[in-house]
Amino acid sequence: MSEQRSTARTTTDDDTAHRPTAAMRRKVVGLALAAAVGGFLFGFDSSVINGAVDSIQHNFALNAFVTGFIVAIALLGCAVGAFIAGRLADRWGRLRVMLVGAILFLASSIGAGLAFSAWDLGFWRVIGGLGIGIASVVAPAYIAEISPRQSRGRLASLQQLAITIGIFVALLSDALLAGIAGSASKELWLGLEAWRWMFLVGVIPSVVYGVLALTLPESPRYLLASGRRDEARRIFATLVPESDVDRQIGDIENAIKEDKEGAKATLAGNRLGLKPIVWIGIILSVFQQFVGINVIFYYSTTLWRAVGFTEQNSLLITVITSVTNVVVTIVAILLVDRVGRRPILLTGSVGMALSLGVMALSFAFAVKENGAVTLPEPWGPIALVAANIFVVCFGASWGPLVWVLLGEIFPSRIRGKALGVAAAAQWIANFLVTISFPPMADFSLPFTYGMYAVFAALSFFFVFFKIPETNGMALEQAETLFKNAGGRSRGPQVRSGGESA
Repeated sequence: MSEQRSTARTTTDDDTAHRPTAAMRRKVVGLALAAAVGGFLFGFDSSVINGAVDSIQHNFALNAFVTGFIVAIALLGCAVGAFIAGRLADRWGRLRVMLVGAILFLASSIGAGLAFSAWDLGFWRVIGGLGIGIASVVAPAYIAEISPRQSRGRLASLQQLAITIGIFVALLSDALLAGIAGSASKELWLGLEAWRWMFLVGVIPSVVYGVLALTLPESPRYLLASGRRDEARRIFATLVPESDVDRQIGDIENAIKEDKEGAKATLAGNRLGLKPIVWIGIILSVFQQFVGINVIFYYSTTLWRAVGFTEQNSLLITVITSVTNVVVTIVAILLVDRVGRRPILLTGSVGMALSLGVMALSFAFAVKENGAVTLPEPWGPIALVAANIFVVCFGASWGPLVWVLLGEIFPSRIRGKALGVAAAAQWIANFLVTISFPPMADFSLPFTYGMYAVFAALSFFFVFFKIPETNGMALEQAETLFKNAGGRSRGPQVRSGGESA
């Protein structure tokens, strides 16, 4: 009875009794920031080719289809990397897999910068994609597993913040290198053109990520799953108060024991071959990409030129948009553990659907002059504003919060594998959007943006009916809300220990 009464304590009493010290909070934040460098590589790799596309096409005499394929092919490598990362992380540990990802991206940065043909460049982009796919899985898993439940949402959001910063740095470095050389096609240093240095710059963050992987402590949850209890306890003692260590370890060991007593750690289930919770993660990932966010970052120059800006100013606007993305992601980090996951996601879905709908309407009035799309007044400025509102709504909601949820919804024994599948689905969805936009835009821009708006609207209903609130819950407790694939939930009534009501 006393144990039951203990598990029914209120959130306020529990937080007061087990609040981490300032030093512990700094330690956790430091570890989360270090792991999030993987997100930086993610963002950097996805955008660095933007400044080099025209030069690559001219240098290797490529047609439009091959050029688009070279741009998108890295995403297939990302999908494979994400798929295998979960299994490797469960077998080797989070840190060793981080190191593998860093080595792959390092090799890719050098190989792409020194590429002698289009297919050689494509090969190295696939290698880099493997590394980025690995980082995209391991980073959120590690952050979720070392974070106290009170701040897990904010810390997990650092992954998306790092992605947005990576996008910004890639676009900014492209602009600076092209500016120094006079153009991306002109020689810069050591007889190499500026576009090659755009790839070679990736050596720096990949080395930083590799060094961090050699110095971070291993995930306590992985150590406990591997039977290394003393090591896990030593690490937990630096992250949570002493009075909370045994309870943290006990919760994780109980969860691991329950999983071992059940079926083997497999993703197979009775819903189209997978467990329902795996489908939840896949659908979240697909929605994050099918709203078309990467169209803004991969093809935004075309949009800005369509509303009257020069090519030079279009690059500047793209950099500014990436800064906006960083700022609103910080806002999401500040709100996620105060407001909760569901309200932010639902609000973001509404904002994205409306802004994409306005973009579709604006381009319905587009006219073609000499093969170029132009928008008459007032639809050009309206489309420009709508596009930026869309970036704000995504960056403040679905961008960071999908990574938060993917880090906390899966049972511990399949977390690595399930994260790998969900992240792989995200990369495949990204690839489909990236490679399909040019022909779809040629067919009909109103239809294209209208389709993205429909997916944004569908994402609202998916969250409303399938995603319960997990704010403030211990990781093992949060995943219990999804035992039956997560029907709509009013949120937990018991915030610590036991089962939620």
